[in-house]
Amino acid sequence: MSAASRRRNPKSGDPSGRQQRSTVQDGGGAAPPSRNALYLPLALTGLLALLSFLPRVQANDRLTWSFWGAVVVLLAWQGLLSLRLGQSGQGRSLTTVLRPQHYVQATVQLAVFAYWGWYWRPVYDFAGLLLAQLAFAYAVDMLIQWSRRENYVLGFGPFPIIFSINLFLWFRDDWFYLQFLMVGIGFLGKEFVRWHREGRRVHIFNPSAFALGLFSLVLIATGTTDLTWGREIASTLTLAPYIYSYLFVLGLVVMYLFSITLVAGTAAAVLFGGSALYSAWAGVPYFVDSDIPAAVFLGLHLLITDPSTSPRTPPGKMVFGALYGAGVFALYWILGTAGAPTFYDKLLCVPLLNLSVRGIDAFIQQVKASPVWEGLRADWVFTRPNLAHMGVWIVLFGAMSALGKTDGTHQGDRLPFWVQSCEEGRRNACDRLMQLEATYCGDASAWACNELGAAYAEGQIAPPDAELASAYFARACELRFQAACVNLLDPGDIARSDPRVLDLRLMLREAGRNLMDEPEGEIFERACGHGWSFACERTASL
Repeated sequence: MSAASRRRNPKSGDPSGRQQRSTVQDGGGAAPPSRNALYLPLALTGLLALLSFLPRVQANDRLTWSFWGAVVVLLAWQGLLSLRLGQSGQGRSLTTVLRPQHYVQATVQLAVFAYWGWYWRPVYDFAGLLLAQLAFAYAVDMLIQWSRRENYVLGFGPFPIIFSINLFLWFRDDWFYLQFLMVGIGFLGKEFVRWHREGRRVHIFNPSAFALGLFSLVLIATGTTDLTWGREIASTLTLAPYIYSYLFVLGLVVMYLFSITLVAGTAAAVLFGGSALYSAWAGVPYFVDSDIPAAVFLGLHLLITDPSTSPRTPPGKMVFGALYGAGVFALYWILGTAGAPTFYDKLLCVPLLNLSVRGIDAFIQQVKASPVWEGLRADWVFTRPNLAHMGVWIVLFGAMSALGKTDGTHQGDRLPFWVQSCEEGRRNACDRLMQLEATYCGDASAWACNELGAAYAEGQIAPPDAELASAYFARACELRFQAACVNLLDPGDIARSDPRVLDLRLMLREAGRNLMDEPEGEIFERACGHGWSFACERTASL
């Protein structure tokens, strides 16, 4: 759901998609047009300038210049607009309208930031930069509107757009000017990329999804994902315990108020079902360490459910949700095959789905007009109240949780599972094993580096590459792994050894809490539970 949601009764289950009057708190009619209105974006620009003196911003020259560059752009824009209005003798007005779909959505998103940040502190450290984006977004939105028309509707609209963008992608401090650019493009897309739908001219794309999708494509095409925190954002949600249950409860609030249950629930059902079918066929999980990634679970609640850019009829919502689930499923494979980061899967398909909305609406109308639909008398299925849809979703999520498909340890978290699956020749298991080992090697696990070196030296599960094998052995030897030093001196006879306690601390985190201070006995017990047989023997001897 985006900041640009249509005005409609948030509790309405009206299947006809008829326009509803919004429940709003209106601060009254617009004030008389005046050039004094421009003091508001000027004040926001001043706030952005003040935020440039935060210690984090001042500690990085490039970040500081990103802020000052944004301030200069806003001041120049305001100066040109003021000059134009002065020459024409015109003014600008302001109307305050507080829409529930904006402030409720923003509150739910803020709750995600608060819980996630408690377990991954960079979120809290990012708060000042998030506030700066909000100030920038309000100023840009006002200037876009006042450059094209007289009145600006002031409310909480920019909040869910900024929060939605930042739940999925941040640029690193050295490249933060691109974050401001991404925000600006989101609002420009909302204003200029429009079409006629149901007799009204409305924006085509969810503003946050438009910006995220466009920048995702550029980052993939240029191989510059490392300019962002994208990988860390996608993986660190699971640092928060019971994150699926937490998102599920928050999602119920949005589902109850805005009737988006069919979109989110259908998407989740397709993803869970697809994961189960793949696992039954291949013997290994599709998404490596989950049946549906936590970041995708977040996306199907808070990214794809904007009523302005999604179907309004219940069967249309189901089709939309199913296409999102299928799109994420397919993009995960496509991106992985292409060697691109797979976390973009949840972002790339949303703009495509927004473009398909009119086609989905037309398809549903054709289906409902067909004799088959009449014969099946299927309308009753879709005209039940939203509470009934929520009940089905609660049962589905409860079943998935009972089967261990949400919170808790997943079989894909266990590295010995992937070792065994690779030895048994299961589909893609060796590739997944090497991906995991590469991640752990990057985290300074010497055992994982040595295993990667052995794989490239032996040439059984990876193409033989003596140079790459030597590099991994050297890395492991630097980390004081004796077997790797032996391999570096004599690569003809590959030496292996069990992981050390330090390696286990790094490889048993399951994207969870830091294990560096845990007693060795608990580490070996945890490793035994993951399937490390040597750890079970060590635990028995303690």
